[in-house]
Amino acid sequence: MEERRGVIDWGAHLARMVEGLERRVDSAIGGIGWRSGRPNPIAAFVYRGFGTPERARVMGRVLEVDHTAPSGAGDPRWRNVFAALGRFESDEVPGARVAIRYGDAVQEVVTDPDGYFTTWIDGSAPDEAGAGWRKVRADLVDPSGLPGESRILVPSASARIGIISDLDDTVIRTGVRRLVRMLASTFLENARTRLPFPGVAAFYQALHAGTTGSAQAPIFYVSSSPWNMHDFLLEFLEIRGIPVGPLLLRDWTMSHETFRPRGHHSHKTEAIELLFSTYPDLPFILIGDSGQHDPEIYREMARRHPGRVPAIYIRDVTANPIRAAQVRELAAEVAALGSKMVLVDDTLGAARHAAEHGWIAPERVAAVQEEVRVAAQ
Repeated sequence: MEERRGVIDWGAHLARMVEGLERRVDSAIGGIGWRSGRPNPIAAFVYRGFGTPERARVMGRVLEVDHTAPSGAGDPRWRNVFAALGRFESDEVPGARVAIRYGDAVQEVVTDPDGYFTTWIDGSAPDEAGAGWRKVRADLVDPSGLPGESRILVPSASARIGIISDLDDTVIRTGVRRLVRMLASTFLENARTRLPFPGVAAFYQALHAGTTGSAQAPIFYVSSSPWNMHDFLLEFLEIRGIPVGPLLLRDWTMSHETFRPRGHHSHKTEAIELLFSTYPDLPFILIGDSGQHDPEIYREMARRHPGRVPAIYIRDVTANPIRAAQVRELAAEVAALGSKMVLVDDTLGAARHAAEHGWIAPERVAAVQEEVRVAAQ
């Protein structure tokens, strides 16, 4: 293992370990494909996006098709390991030409060296289910392959507030601060065995529903989890009854040098700024945890956008007294900006605060409390 100033470089160590596993998986899968004479088909994958009545932000990737089956609660751990490796071992297709279809609008894009495409497309599409989601489709022009479909969220013009939430150690128990725990969660579990924090489903449902007579509050998930986890995270949200929203994830570079995303702070800041600029009249409640840089990032958002961050909920996931003091200082700075950073031990504390300030219906607190009670049994 590499050491820098006496500290083990776990990122480099993890990269070498995963690369070794990846080579074994590549060899096995490649051998199967060669023997069967059926190479994996190429497909366009479209991620959940967002937009306004006039345009939509569409992002996706062109890859060789992953044959991973949906997860099951009783799946053995070896199957979870191979499914996780399959998500990270993606065979991207750079330079592919893709036709994006959104309503009557069509726009052609070309994938970058990692197989991604991102574009704003002008136009509108019908809200078929009445919940704000519009259909978007991506057809492969060259090379030929399977099309992809997804949804674009267009919030109601009468929405009073939006929600921006982290995922790791905020919604889903991950242990990103502890390498061994994070690896166990990522490679040994699946969307049906991973657990949310108690009360999260009921609380986010309450935030999404809003109060009597208000439009649904759109929920956006901003995380440093890799795009390889997109479908896994969507499945997790749906299984656990947590409102699905657009996911703003990022690319992870896997090489002998690193297996970590670069610029965690800048990624989240840029993603949140994109949402603030897309919806300039919408205030946002920000939800995160104390383990990484969410308090610092959210404090900066409150500073940059006066009056648009009515509350920041930070789940306390660290026992480090130095970090706790830092978060308290940040909360004082946020208060001076006219906002409120609330450090909570559990979801129930956030729900009670939200009900007191009119962001969720008061009767919804009981459902959050019941989830927390059941989880504690």
